[in-house]
Amino acid sequence: MRSSNEEIAELLDEVAELLSAQEANPFRIMAYRRAAETIRGLDHRASDILESGGIEALTELPFIGESLARCVAEIVETGDLALLRRLRGQADPETLFSTVPGIGKTLAKTIHDRLGIETLEELEAAAHDGRLSALPGFGPRRLRGVAEALSGRLGRRSRAHAPRTEPTVSELLDVDREYRERAQVGDLRRIAPKRFNPEGRAWLPILHTERGGRHYTALFSNTARAHELGKTEDWVVVFQDDGRAERQATVVTETQGPLAGRRVVRGRERECLEGYRSEELTPASE
Repeated sequence: MRSSNEEIAELLDEVAELLSAQEANPFRIMAYRRAAETIRGLDHRASDILESGGIEALTELPFIGESLARCVAEIVETGDLALLRRLRGQADPETLFSTVPGIGKTLAKTIHDRLGIETLEELEAAAHDGRLSALPGFGPRRLRGVAEALSGRLGRRSRAHAPRTEPTVSELLDVDREYRERAQVGDLRRIAPKRFNPEGRAWLPILHTERGGRHYTALFSNTARAHELGKTEDWVVVFQDDGRAERQATVVTETQGPLAGRRVVRGRERECLEGYRSEELTPASE
């Protein structure tokens, strides 16, 4: 897929428009608008720049940081942008997984149904711990290709600048707290998700906020699993963009064990347990 510069710019402009409508940070909105202007004004195709010099070549363009360069690369490679689908209310794990080279719609559905994973981070972990290789259709070559594609998408390749830092569970839980509190009092814009919403009702609150220079977007989970278990007002999906790449986490209320009744970050339960025991995580985070 080799999207034209105009097609890339139009998608970046749409991101800016949706962020504006959802009351995101004005500087972030401007970043996408300036990136669109840069791509639209290029003398060469952005896809050619990416092919010849990779993500780093895109970051040498005016107003294109690493995170925006990865957005451009995703559009070039897939013709779409996961961030934009999320802002439109179209996001779902199966569609997200099918944007990874080597994973089609059928295989994406198999992954979601059999493994119950919902994020690219969880997919990457499954590529390395043997769960993907146990699924039909995952031979060594495809598994290697998927792992390499995810490594690039998630920004794990080594770079000259300082490495990214993982957001603390305290920070993630604080975003979760802000989202749930503001959603409860009706203080957030609501979007109309495309899945499980035949009436087209705008019911899903969306939060854009910041912590320590990181941009966060939070929404209740609208996955089939969340609906099946009645967790659409409990499970919160938190997206974090540090300006270089994006990460995703899911915050839930634990139902068993020593963390029962507390808010925890999936996959980081040990850190949450230590935080609650040391009182670094306070009841306000629950």
